[in-house]
Amino acid sequence: MGVTLVEKIAARHADGLAVGKVVRSGDFISIRPRHVMTHDNTGAVIPKFKQIGATAIADPAQPVFAIDHDIQNVTPKNLEKYATIEKFAGQHGIDFYPAGTGISHQVMVEQGYVVPGAMVVASDSHSNLYGAMAALGTPVVRTDAASIWATGVTWWQVPKVPKVVLKGTLSPGVVGKDVIIALCGLFNKDEVLNHAVEFVGDGAANLPMSARMTIANMTTEWGALAGVFPFDEVTVNYLRSRVPEFTSSNRPGKRGPNSRSGYNTTDIDNWWKNRTDLSADSDAEYAIELELDLATVVPHVSGPNEVKTMVSLPEMERKHVPIQKAYLLSCVNARFEDLHDAAEVVRAKGGHVADGVEFYLAPASAEVQARSESNGDWQTLLGAGAIALPPGCGACIGLGRGLVQKGEIAISATNRNFKGRMGDRDAYVYLGSPAVVAASALAGFICAPKNFAERAAGTAVRRAQSKPKPPASVEIMAGFPPSVHGRVLFIDKDNLNTDGIYGSKHTYRDDMTPEEMAAVTFENYDPKFNTLYQKGDVVVGGLNFGSGSSREQAATALKFKGIPCVIAASFSETYKRNAFNNGFVVFECPELVTHLRTIPRMRDAPTTVGQEITIDYAGSTLTVDGKSFPFPPLSPAAQELIVAGGAEKLVASRFRRGSAGE
Repeated sequence: MGVTLVEKIAARHADGLAVGKVVRSGDFISIRPRHVMTHDNTGAVIPKFKQIGATAIADPAQPVFAIDHDIQNVTPKNLEKYATIEKFAGQHGIDFYPAGTGISHQVMVEQGYVVPGAMVVASDSHSNLYGAMAALGTPVVRTDAASIWATGVTWWQVPKVPKVVLKGTLSPGVVGKDVIIALCGLFNKDEVLNHAVEFVGDGAANLPMSARMTIANMTTEWGALAGVFPFDEVTVNYLRSRVPEFTSSNRPGKRGPNSRSGYNTTDIDNWWKNRTDLSADSDAEYAIELELDLATVVPHVSGPNEVKTMVSLPEMERKHVPIQKAYLLSCVNARFEDLHDAAEVVRAKGGHVADGVEFYLAPASAEVQARSESNGDWQTLLGAGAIALPPGCGACIGLGRGLVQKGEIAISATNRNFKGRMGDRDAYVYLGSPAVVAASALAGFICAPKNFAERAAGTAVRRAQSKPKPPASVEIMAGFPPSVHGRVLFIDKDNLNTDGIYGSKHTYRDDMTPEEMAAVTFENYDPKFNTLYQKGDVVVGGLNFGSGSSREQAATALKFKGIPCVIAASFSETYKRNAFNNGFVVFECPELVTHLRTIPRMRDAPTTVGQEITIDYAGSTLTVDGKSFPFPPLSPAAQELIVAGGAEKLVASRFRRGSAGE
């Protein structure tokens, strides 16, 4: 049986892999990624690195720092934070890109850190974008980043790999954002949850690089850990277009003496010559196969406040939904092509941004803005009344100018519209393409730039035949609690995202105490949670608990609160990783959630108090309401992380043992 492209790339970056070992989905491996990117959260990773006991970066060419999140904040405190990050980069020979260069993911691609066949990780959930380059981009968390700085490696469980077959060609006016909105809306039953998607087919080959970046980026919102496109002529042409930039006198950033940024034509020729190593085997096995006919895709919007709820533009126009805010920014849709699409709408329709509407514009990078200015697109958008912001994340993550206010409705070309993310939790945000955003800003209500006929999407699903797994058994490690007892605190919500667990306005405050962090848990989801909570309560959630961003405070804040564990029908893999890396137990028991949902009173409110629960880790069973439910045994690796207090302390203990043995 052959292997997938994801499995091949994982094997290329596996550290200490036994000779002849074939990497498969489900394997726990030690990985040595080509790069690990951190942004503003570098300020929080530095103390973790120091607490490990490390004094030197294992491979100074591996980390990349790119500041982008809170760049509109020019308070002395934030500027001091940025200066500290830059100083640390200089001391250790790490590549550094200051505020104003661009959004970190765009910088990683523009500056040549992402190449075909590479595994590039980032402490940010939208590292999936790197898959557009036939690379394996996947998120890690801050603790992983610190471990990689110190040792060059971290752990990774190879996910299941679905094949997504894209057929045909997009109709005029339909773009990558419409494709990923369609995929999220049509396949919204967790078909790719915690999987690493591979895109194939003639439709994938027909997509330009800008569309691939948009689609790969938002595979995060689809629930995937990665979204990888094939290495083909589109990739090669993009790579060749970037080569001159790497020797430009105007190239931004500061690079260390051993920098691995950039590539040359010889590199590209060698990758193309060996492209069979950068493609899946013909007999590779996939977890599921999904199919979408691109010719049937028409523009839709997602929302409000839900990525996987899509509504056609004709239907939205019939509803005549007025807007007060419009946003063309973020790592998903603020590239040159996106700004050009929006400017073309303005030129075609003429006029000015509608009265009562604020239209915010930020490029993905300073380079993008310069190209847009040279083409006249930037001036066209500003002339129509757009409000320019610097190249950074800004309103997409609820920071800086132009946040959506209580009761307002917004259309945004960003990748997330979770409640409270872009401003007030009582606002309503829809997602759409840059052209839809521009047309809506001019009209004052959500609309398409031109008429599109509604039509049914051409889709297909082919599921792999599941193979029975042998029964698992594991011993309980010394120091790991054999059992837990407490009340059930049931959160009856699927896809509860990290914004709902720990709000974005707290995420980049590095000065909050554990007690302060614990006090603001779930405030975006249910302000009454903290009134109901008693120390020792066991939180039970629905499907895909902890989806969304990779912020680890959504796990650590619950640990600080005294919650012994979280049980859910399923978890975001990134959330699960955050939890164990910080010594916090989470595990899945969908049968328990199904049981709780059969009890009417447990569904009366966002959070309800249930009966006492007993968790027997030794027997891998839990008991509540007189019923017992099995759950998967916690692996030795997971137990080791809990006993040590998290990955940071585990790595530190290994450093101490290594020093003692010298």
